[in-house]
Amino acid sequence: MPTNKMVVTHAGALKSKYGAQGLAKIRGALDAMVAADAERGLTTRVVAIDSSKDMSGYGKPTGLPATRSEAKAAIDALYKRERPDYIMILGGLDVIPLQLLANPVYSPGGDDDRTVPSDLPYACDAPYGRDPNHFIGPTRVVGRLPDIVAARDPAYLLKLLRTSTGAVTRTPGEYQHCFGLSAQVWQASTALSLNNLFGKSAEMKTCPPAGPSWSAAQLAPRTHFINCHGAQRAPAYYGQPKSGKELFPEADLARLLPGKITTGTVLAAECCYGAELYDPAKAAGQTGIAYTYLGEGAYGVFGSTTIAYGPSSGNGSADLVCQYFLHAVMQGASLGRAALEARQRFAQQYSHLAPEDLKTIAQFYLLGDPSIHPVAIPSHALNQTRTFKRAFAKTMDAGPRALRRDRLRRVGQALERDLPITKPLARKGRGAASKQIREVLTGAARETGLSHYAEHHFAIVAKRRSSAGRGGRRTVHMLVSNPEARSSEGIRQVTLLVATAQNGKLVHLRRSHSR
Repeated sequence: MPTNKMVVTHAGALKSKYGAQGLAKIRGALDAMVAADAERGLTTRVVAIDSSKDMSGYGKPTGLPATRSEAKAAIDALYKRERPDYIMILGGLDVIPLQLLANPVYSPGGDDDRTVPSDLPYACDAPYGRDPNHFIGPTRVVGRLPDIVAARDPAYLLKLLRTSTGAVTRTPGEYQHCFGLSAQVWQASTALSLNNLFGKSAEMKTCPPAGPSWSAAQLAPRTHFINCHGAQRAPAYYGQPKSGKELFPEADLARLLPGKITTGTVLAAECCYGAELYDPAKAAGQTGIAYTYLGEGAYGVFGSTTIAYGPSSGNGSADLVCQYFLHAVMQGASLGRAALEARQRFAQQYSHLAPEDLKTIAQFYLLGDPSIHPVAIPSHALNQTRTFKRAFAKTMDAGPRALRRDRLRRVGQALERDLPITKPLARKGRGAASKQIREVLTGAARETGLSHYAEHHFAIVAKRRSSAGRGGRRTVHMLVSNPEARSSEGIRQVTLLVATAQNGKLVHLRRSHSR
């Protein structure tokens, strides 16, 4: 019988954290989840990548701790052999490591994320590597059910496994109401996102003046969309007024959320570091908002591991990928398929991925069981007939799912084949951009109020000879602001000015701000 869902973990790492008794409790909870999955028509298999028995026929088991290359190779081998519909990574970054991709926007003093911790490579067929250009064609449905980094008590992970085991699919109407929260400075952008998703934005909350003490009634909707600031290892999201930009009041606070999150909630957070997994001991003992949502019964959190970007009024980067995720969920996709479709849809809208686009597709990932369908898929009328139910009783879900996976795989392969590489130009400084491009960028910098910034230049390189040279030479030229310091909350306000040129002439200009 084919494996529909593969749970991938590292038994040695779990035992090292929780002891033999803790590992036994986790295995018992996994058995209950496997049984519940079977009731839903899913065949689930749990694989420890450090187990010789589990990895028999798939490759060499990993050591303790598993290296990033070992974890990637193990998941690749499992997927190649079994082709599961869902891959659920069980554990945080100290159980199954996040891959570290090079940050194409890295600029010392500006965007100072040297790397982008990412689960994207696990969703791609390309072998282990650190170049994000090699992982722009995801084909696999992947999600991570995390435990708390450096934890010694398995209670949190057991709670998440119980949520997965007891997950139910609800009517579309139960996800049509939204808790929408925005930094005041970005309310135009957030309103556009909410209008795109729900056809309205009148109930959007902004910080300031609101937050962070939200009532249970305000947080009751099962769909949450948050466009605020975030900071590294911070148990809060922050607002920002339209004026007085040095002020970052707390918009949402993890310690105020317990008892207020409705079971089955799905959160999409644009915030910088909005879904970062970290050791709470490094944050005064406080876990982050993503951790808290899941611990309170949320089904999934879609967020970023690092500094994320978006415009102040229109939509782009983080706005779009979060919209695409929630749209797919509300249309009946599983959480994992929604994450995959969001990545693919984001990549499909561009002829090339500029540096901030590459970072966006790498940094956003799913925390939660990828097989959960929060919203019921609308049924075709024929699906309700007695003949259909009798003939396809055992394959009603597997058949359509197989077709969806085939389509998603072909889309990912096309993206991997056709999207060109964004490669740093060997030339730096004035010689890398035409006079026209430099004048446009420096003028935009003055109008934006940027006095300190670094320049970065990239060539767009076709992967196939047949497409090389089409339309002439394309380049991307980027200014990354260099703010003098972080705020007291740890927030760095980074602005990107990105110009795309064709044969030295400007064809596109955009401005993005760190979330």
